[in-house]
Amino acid sequence: QVQLVESGGGLVQAGGSLRLSCAASGRYIMGWFRQAPGMEREFVAAISRSGGSTDYADSVKGRFTISRDNAKNTVYLQMNSLKAEDTAVYYCAADWTAYYSDSGYTPGQMKNYDYWGQGTQVTVSS
Repeated sequence: QVQLVESGGGLVQAGGSLRLSCAASGRYIMGWFRQAPGMEREFVAAISRSGGSTDYADSVKGRFTISRDNAKNTVYLQMNSLKAEDTAVYYCAADWTAYYSDSGYTPGQMKNYDYWGQGTQVTVSS
């Protein structure tokens, strides 16, 4: 059983920064997704087991950075230059069976992820 515990959400003004954390019970491919009210859940970022490979949604490239500390089994999402449209519940997720090197692997697909955190609210005021 994979356990994921998120923290770090909150209220911030537009242009500000927040860092989300997700503590996992092991080392897996990890992704961050978000869901705004009335919208479908969408991919934000993903990172390989080693941390050597990352992927981002176009909407957050250059503003968000995903990283991990494998000694702590923790993944981070550093969010800078936040915009009102970044307001959402953010979820971390774990794909505990796959590797980035798997043929045809697409880290942005929700169906790849077997375990999900409880979500943390990020609100950006304009």
